[in-house]
Amino acid sequence: MEKSSELQKIENFLKTDENIEINSKNFEKIMFIYKVAIKEIENKLDILKQESKIFYDNDLIDHINTRIKAPESITTKMKNKGLEYTYKEMIENINDIAGIRVICPLKKNVYSIRNLITNLPGIKILKEKDYIANPKKSGYSSYHMIIEVPVALSQNLVYVKVEIQIRTLAMDFWASIEHKMKYKPNKNITKANSKELIQCAKIINKLDNKMMLINN
Repeated sequence: MEKSSELQKIENFLKTDENIEINSKNFEKIMFIYKVAIKEIENKLDILKQESKIFYDNDLIDHINTRIKAPESITTKMKNKGLEYTYKEMIENINDIAGIRVICPLKKNVYSIRNLITNLPGIKILKEKDYIANPKKSGYSSYHMIIEVPVALSQNLVYVKVEIQIRTLAMDFWASIEHKMKYKPNKNITKANSKELIQCAKIINKLDNKMMLINN
């Protein structure tokens, strides 16, 4: 079985069949590369934000959040997926180690941002999921993209996976509350809570649509 182009280009930094050691130099190197990938796409998005404001007087993006997945979260996800604890498995199968969340004022902005990202030079689109047109059963709405970002290092060019979530301010408010409830220690969301959250998600969707009409 041939190695992916991503693995071939990253071989100089680690032995792909090695087991993951969180405190090792190899782990530090690969996390550095993911951090650089986040900076690359964050800078591109910030330019789009400023261009939209200055040239077109349009607040396309409200703000941008970034994060690198915690080592414990990475290994837990690998365990849940039944993966071996190797760098190769991590790179090929964990797509959200580097994450960016783009928050925009209006629902129509979500798709404008999505289209702009697809046209960024060098960016490869690997996967897309539209949870706005098709919300999750929980009520969750957002637009997800898995992309590969070219990272130019001193010795070679590396393509690194980054997950992008694009959502409105209202969607982000709902998702933040739902996440806090879901992961609150020693407390599960009851069926009644779940129904209430779904209803709130529907209300927020109507609010997003009304705000877009008012803005137009």
